Amino acid sequence: MTNYVTRAGIEVDPALATFVETDVLPPLGRDADAFWARFAQLLGSFAPRNAALLEKREDLQAKIDAWHVERAGQPHDAAAYRAFLEEIGYLVPEPGDFTIGTENVDPEIATMAGPQLVVPILNARFLLNAANARWGSLYDAFYGTDALDAPPAKPGGYDEERGAAVIAAGRKFLDETLPLVDQSWVDLADEHDGKLEDESQWVGHTEKGLLFRNNGLHIEVQFDRDHPVGKTDKAGISDIVLEAALTTIADCEDSVAAVDAEDKLLAYRNWLGIIRGDLSESFDKGGKTVTRALSEDVTFKDGEGKEHSLPGRSLMFVRNVGHLMTNPAILWDGKEIPEGILDAVMTSAISAQDVAGLGKYGNSRKGSIYIVKPKMHGPEECAFTNDLFDAVEDLLELPRNTIKVGVMDEERRTSANLAACIHAVKDRIVFINTGFLDRTGDEIHTSMRAGPMMRKGEMKNSAWLKAYEARNVGIGLAHGLSGRAQIGKGMWAAPDLMGQMMIEKIGHLRAGANTAWVPSPTAATLHAIHYHREDVFEIQKGLGDAAKLDELLTIPLADGTNWSDYEIREELDNNCQGLLGYVVRWIDQGVGCSKVPDINDVGLMEDRATLRISSQHIANWLLHGVITEEQVMDALHRMAAKVDEQNAGDPFYEPLLENQDGAAFSAAKDLIFKGVEQPSGYTEPLLHAWRLKRKAAA
Repeated sequence: MTNYVTRAGIEVDPALATFVETDVLPPLGRDADAFWARFAQLLGSFAPRNAALLEKREDLQAKIDAWHVERAGQPHDAAAYRAFLEEIGYLVPEPGDFTIGTENVDPEIATMAGPQLVVPILNARFLLNAANARWGSLYDAFYGTDALDAPPAKPGGYDEERGAAVIAAGRKFLDETLPLVDQSWVDLADEHDGKLEDESQWVGHTEKGLLFRNNGLHIEVQFDRDHPVGKTDKAGISDIVLEAALTTIADCEDSVAAVDAEDKLLAYRNWLGIIRGDLSESFDKGGKTVTRALSEDVTFKDGEGKEHSLPGRSLMFVRNVGHLMTNPAILWDGKEIPEGILDAVMTSAISAQDVAGLGKYGNSRKGSIYIVKPKMHGPEECAFTNDLFDAVEDLLELPRNTIKVGVMDEERRTSANLAACIHAVKDRIVFINTGFLDRTGDEIHTSMRAGPMMRKGEMKNSAWLKAYEARNVGIGLAHGLSGRAQIGKGMWAAPDLMGQMMIEKIGHLRAGANTAWVPSPTAATLHAIHYHREDVFEIQKGLGDAAKLDELLTIPLADGTNWSDYEIREELDNNCQGLLGYVVRWIDQGVGCSKVPDINDVGLMEDRATLRISSQHIANWLLHGVITEEQVMDALHRMAAKVDEQNAGDPFYEPLLENQDGAAFSAAKDLIFKGVEQPSGYTEPLLHAWRLKRKAAA
């Protein structure tokens, strides 16, 4: 039981209060009493509005459920369905022509195209790795992954045969991106040899070599004949370093298990470390203690000898939580406050130190704070966020629209009203993004009672999903995001399958996305190659109109499908294995994102969205009699045995089959059997409840 301290009528966890009053406010010269008094006023205005919006979600869902139940057994009438959604206010009128008015946006977001990382904010080491992934070694990325079509490196030190293949691939990349006059990079004798076809690509000299730019991204070619690689290279090239992760999202939401004040305080401390520039983490590597810190800027001299610098780190966003959850870190009027309000105030207050220029390096050179806001349902909730950010700016005495917003297009009501959602935040929006898993989970839950859904694999080729991806880009472009904001695409989830990523993920650029998510710094370096091959901003100019709304509203029902027993078991096993493999780490270890082996033992970077789609899919098939509770329990037991086997090497792992009454297995069952009644199909209420029980028991 937390012994709260009282501040302006707010009950605050004492460690959080001390953090705010000692580390956050004093550098800003802010009075703590005034801060808490304004925070209390903000809660008085926004906590009731937050609750009302959640009630509206449930009211709309109840009406949609009733509509489907009344028409059970009848063919789906798409025209009547759309008219019904308009009548109940689920669909709102289009806002008409407008262009976003966002100003003071850093070039990494507005005018550059490149990879984006999402990283759990609770893990300082991962956070530092991601922030430092602005620059990455192409040689290392080729050498250590299957992106290079050559035999893998032999164990026991540097493999010169593999190294030669890496060097050849590097030369091929340079010939593609920085072509020379009548010469290949293979022919160079040293750094003074060769002439660029386009001399404007040369930027200057670095301490280690030559700096170039292509499609807005920098390439450093390093020369060192004493280096193990450079001494084997004809020209003495020791590495090719690419500007890679232009932006990184420090995530307080789907990739973390943050359920109480202790967890939230760790998140805020890590964010403060990023903003101040002093975050560090020490760990053991090969028997030695290694300390990781943020990278310095990259310096170079131009042709006239004038010194310049480039950021050595990703431009950082912070992803707040959505509107649904509350958190016991702060109580107001005797109740937990909405966690999204808590995040908005705390992450902005910390980021205000960057606006004031108090950090070692600085994050935004434009004086902006970048917050990604997930899981908003429609324009009314986007307008709430806009008003909330207005109020936070007033609380912190920041100029209007200092806080920028990234809108995650991952809920059906947002997708269907995307133009109106953008309009609601039109002077602070810097980002829209699509995501398969959460968006599909909401698709299933919204139409839960319409009938059994098609299999997950088939969903990826369904009409609504194709319309969703195309509409997101088309609507974003129609309202002026190109050159002012990011239009993003979702995650490549398999960090070990870089060769396949290099084949497939370029499709995100060709669809018009000027950023896309990757699972690791290495993947960011490799994905950067795509942005050298394609000029996204030129592609955007040639894209047509957005897909039609009627296509988006096509419900992915499995009409007329007669699955075999094998197909049903296969789908159920896939869902149960993915659910158990993730939830056991979330509940027992507090790990919100990690490489989880799938049913075929392929490691996938999974977060909470995985649970939403898997649990909602099982719940849907249960509701409509495709499967029985007995079949589900049988699958859970068989997949628990598989997950136990997959985690046998983890010393912190607690086997599921030996703890079927434990929190993890119980949470998995609840996610399925209580799935229909969960708000919007979200997993957070059940996960938080079981994680809190697990922490209390420990």
